[in-house]
Amino acid sequence: MSSTMIPYRHTAQYYETDRMGIIHHSNFIHWMEEARIDYLRQQGIRYSDLEASGLISPIYEIRCRYKRPVRFEDVVAVEVSLTKYTGVKLILSYRMVNESDGTVCAEGESTSCFTDSDGKPISLKKEFPGLHVLFENLLGQLK
Repeated sequence: MSSTMIPYRHTAQYYETDRMGIIHHSNFIHWMEEARIDYLRQQGIRYSDLEASGLISPIYEIRCRYKRPVRFEDVVAVEVSLTKYTGVKLILSYRMVNESDGTVCAEGESTSCFTDSDGKPISLKKEFPGLHVLFENLLGQLK
């Protein structure tokens, strides 16, 4: 478990642009999801291992506030932090910063839950106690 997170870095691709020559807003959501998986990996949790063990963590709510445009070849650092964990859901916040000038491009939040492979909601405390303790410890570091 890491207390210092390395921001996820994404270089804006040409195919992500729209007719105005800026990155289309839908791509920020993709970057948040990429950063979520990277956040878990940095905590020692490989998402593919979760799925192999029968645990799925789908997003059921996501929000993004766009602040500044991003253009082709800009490098965006996506900072991820744990906001809330209840044993059943996980809320992460995201801050996307253009590395060239330090401006905040977007901010967002995602809420995911935990289900079995059939989509039935589960409690990590009961079904995956080690993972539950890890998230509890991460949340404790915030206080």
